Amino acid sequence: MHLEKFSQKRTFKRRYPKWMVGKPLLFASSALASLGDAMFGYSQGAIAANQVQPSFIQTMYGGPLLTLDQIQRGETGVNPSLQAIVVACLNLTALLSSFFAAYVCDMLGRRMSVRVGAIIYFCASLIQIFMPNLAALIVGRCIQGLAVGMLSMTVPILQCEIAPGHGRGLFVSIEYFFLNSGYALSAWVGYGFYFAMPSEISWRGPYIIQAALAVILFVWTFYLPETPRWLVQHGYRDEALQALADLHGNGDIADPHIVKQFLEIETTINVEKAMGEVGWMELFKQYPRRCLVGITCQSFAQSNGINVILYYLPENLTRAGLSIQKSLLYAGACALVYCAGTLPTMVWIDKWGRRKFLLFGSLGLAAALAIIGALQFHVDGLPQGGVRLSSADALVAVVCIYLFIFGASWGPAPWLLGAEIFPVRARAKGMALSTSVNWSSNFLMAFLTPILFNAIHGGFWFILMGSCLTSFAVVWYMYPETSGKTLEELGEVFGDQETTKSRFNDGAQTVQIVNGASGPGGGGGQALVVSGDAVVLEPRALLDVARALAPSSEVTLAGSQKEKDKDASSSLLKVGSRDGSASQVSKEDV
Repeated sequence: MHLEKFSQKRTFKRRYPKWMVGKPLLFASSALASLGDAMFGYSQGAIAANQVQPSFIQTMYGGPLLTLDQIQRGETGVNPSLQAIVVACLNLTALLSSFFAAYVCDMLGRRMSVRVGAIIYFCASLIQIFMPNLAALIVGRCIQGLAVGMLSMTVPILQCEIAPGHGRGLFVSIEYFFLNSGYALSAWVGYGFYFAMPSEISWRGPYIIQAALAVILFVWTFYLPETPRWLVQHGYRDEALQALADLHGNGDIADPHIVKQFLEIETTINVEKAMGEVGWMELFKQYPRRCLVGITCQSFAQSNGINVILYYLPENLTRAGLSIQKSLLYAGACALVYCAGTLPTMVWIDKWGRRKFLLFGSLGLAAALAIIGALQFHVDGLPQGGVRLSSADALVAVVCIYLFIFGASWGPAPWLLGAEIFPVRARAKGMALSTSVNWSSNFLMAFLTPILFNAIHGGFWFILMGSCLTSFAVVWYMYPETSGKTLEELGEVFGDQETTKSRFNDGAQTVQIVNGASGPGGGGGQALVVSGDAVVLEPRALLDVARALAPSSEVTLAGSQKEKDKDASSSLLKVGSRDGSASQVSKEDV
């Protein structure tokens, strides 16, 4: 309740400069908000690089200072279960945070949720910069997990809510590109600080960069516009219209395209408000197919093997025969390939659709994992030394192929689906559900990986291959295509479209907005046609009438997207009051 009261007292002034209005603001908002995911990617690479640092291993796990040869042979003396806890503890707190973040995101807004995440992340970075022992490392990563869970749930929602309907895939792909870029940055930072050995700055230095990223994200949240859909949902109509105009237009709130888009958003949200707030059980009962997609896409994203590779890449490369320096260098190269994999998704996922990317990805990943598993068995049968190098180089090549395919398919697509498939009133909880599955699966994979590698060695790769083949079947039979639809139109796709037609009597009237009507000055304007009477209005006056109707009426869009495309000069709205009487709009009322 206190959070709700706080949200009602807030103001949303524009702090960004006027020259940014339009596409510069839209893409800057997308890119800089994506720093939240970049920081998670960075944390993945940072802990992976530290696992092969002699000073880090001695400080955190105790024992004598190891030589590079001992680390290369895997003779670190570190308990695999303890190593698993260090890596996986972040995922466990991220899981818990993703549920709490749903309430922060809904009550305080997407922008405030990002800001809180940045503050928590900065505090965690400070702890890790100065950590003296293993306990401090685990505490730091647990706190960092709280930030990661909040940011990973909020940023995809923010991306989908500011993106145009035809470009959600692009904007969430930008987010995932930043996540991959964060991992790539940490890989190259780790490689650079490697040369500072044996000084502790070789593993403390990367956490300084991590803290700087958190500061940049925190500062940007004061300039980042709140999403128009959240503003409409919480009664900030003027601010929502202005934010929409600044993001998708030139700042002109009287632009007919902006007015029409605003009315569509407000219409859908008014319907959802009339249906009440969605609870966790209602989420499953009312949107079962959406929940199935949201849960399985994130589960397969982890069980298809990505974090098995990322968390332990330098370590696995050293065991395959490469020196520590080369392992860190090749990990950096693999990370760049991982980033490049996102580029095709940016260009084509909205054109070709989500299903094709996921189906292709499942088959490609299965093939790559089969080859990695075969190479792992081959390398394990060879003696230590130079004889392993050719196989190690082949392993690096196949890992690059795997990372490219994953970066183009099962990397960005699950985050896109989780953020776009739920309606506004259930979006935060739906995304929290999807994200929580990601983190629970992430935790299991991070925790079990060192233990299973120690037990069954290369056989673990074939278990992951089976998951990829299973994901192909699930997508083929259960996933609908969501590309090319606005967020408000996805109810048709899932067959659970929200409507309130049954709440009205047959007296509901038609309100038609017609572009190109003759205005008061003789020029083109817009006409509001109510029960056959035409009233010529300016866009702002039209919006005022819609606002007057919306609080006391139920409003639903009539007609399909195809009908809208066929006649772009008009849009139809059905308006009817709760008691069944038609709302009256006349020339005198206007």
